[in-house]
Amino acid sequence: MPLTLGVIADDYTGASDLANTLTREGVRTLQTIGVPDAALALPDADAVVVSLKSRSVPADEAVAMSLAACAWLKARGASHILFKVCSTFDSTDAGNIGPVTDALRAATGAAIVPVTPAFPETGRTVYMGHLFVGTVPLDESPLKDHPLNPMTDSDLKRVLGRQSAGRVGLVPLKEVVAGAHAVAARLEQLALDGRTAAIVDAVFDSDLEAIGTAAAALPLSTGASGLGLGLARAMVAEGRVIRQAIDSAAIARGIGGLAAAVAGSCSAATLEQIAVAEATMPVLRLSAERLVTHPDEEVAEALAWARERLGTGPVLIAASADPQKVAEVQARFGRTAAGLAVEHGTAAISQGLVGAGVRRLVIAGGETSGASVDRLKLPAFLVGPEIAAGVPLLRTEGQAGAPMLLALKSGNFGGPDFFGKALAMMGVA
Repeated sequence: MPLTLGVIADDYTGASDLANTLTREGVRTLQTIGVPDAALALPDADAVVVSLKSRSVPADEAVAMSLAACAWLKARGASHILFKVCSTFDSTDAGNIGPVTDALRAATGAAIVPVTPAFPETGRTVYMGHLFVGTVPLDESPLKDHPLNPMTDSDLKRVLGRQSAGRVGLVPLKEVVAGAHAVAARLEQLALDGRTAAIVDAVFDSDLEAIGTAAAALPLSTGASGLGLGLARAMVAEGRVIRQAIDSAAIARGIGGLAAAVAGSCSAATLEQIAVAEATMPVLRLSAERLVTHPDEEVAEALAWARERLGTGPVLIAASADPQKVAEVQARFGRTAAGLAVEHGTAAISQGLVGAGVRRLVIAGGETSGASVDRLKLPAFLVGPEIAAGVPLLRTEGQAGAPMLLALKSGNFGGPDFFGKALAMMGVA
């Protein structure tokens, strides 16, 4: 299975987001969960997105996981490696974006790594090295209240510089607007000046195309799905990938069964989506406190509630709560303990729902999605049509038992009616 593009994603929903972007651009794409087992049979693809759950683990663990994925991808011929991170650059001063980028730079022999989380389609832009969410700087957006990685600095040169062993430069917008040759020249000069990474400005999709063309000639880049968009368009334009349309009908063919949704994200977008869903389906709101203090009982009661209702239509079980309630639970039990309790509880609920016959499952939240997919032991997905920007329909591949349809949604993605739209695309009336 020769590859053109290899991707290492630091969480599962981000991997789906990137896989969706590549597929939409006509790149045959597979998403794997972790580094695939040698015995796992995978169909041919132009790109493989290796999904890791490395965003919030200790930096040395993230580095080891990423290097293993890089070795697997390079062994299968990937000519370029993209380290896929969140479009909001979720990380702390200890990492993990900087340490992983440093390690992958050494493994691929890259002189300098272009870095941009810009994805204008979803409102993420970078100007003079500062990340904007919509019209406000990152540190003024709701991401300042992220329960795991609160983002309090919009200057990505500073953020990455605090994490990295090397020095960080900037490719300003005026160079990007001048085109791929100007971007490449700026990167080359920064490398000669001793910079090992460079934040690259991007405000429009055309900027991503220039960056993608310049990055595709290098062994490594770091960025969000917007950079994947630029790389895909560059590789198609250069003839390295033959553009192919998605067979949307084949993705969902033959998959029925019960349907449900699980939410663990506390983002403003997901909270609004849950509120909208309450008008069309039963919604159970979990107690974050009980997930810490009495997890088995809270999970069992949630599954009993679901089993009583699944026969008449989809249900939604949510551990999501507004930032004030989340802060109160974190203050009582600690941020790490509270976060892990929600992850483990929602994953156990996802497993229980599948055990009850659910074959069409929507999961909201990066950590919730990662924990759930791990618990279900799903090795890989075929990437289908787009549900919302950054969120594709996925068909499971390689697991024991009947195939399933999934949607793995990053907390901030999707419109207010996301849950209903996702279930409709899965064939739920």
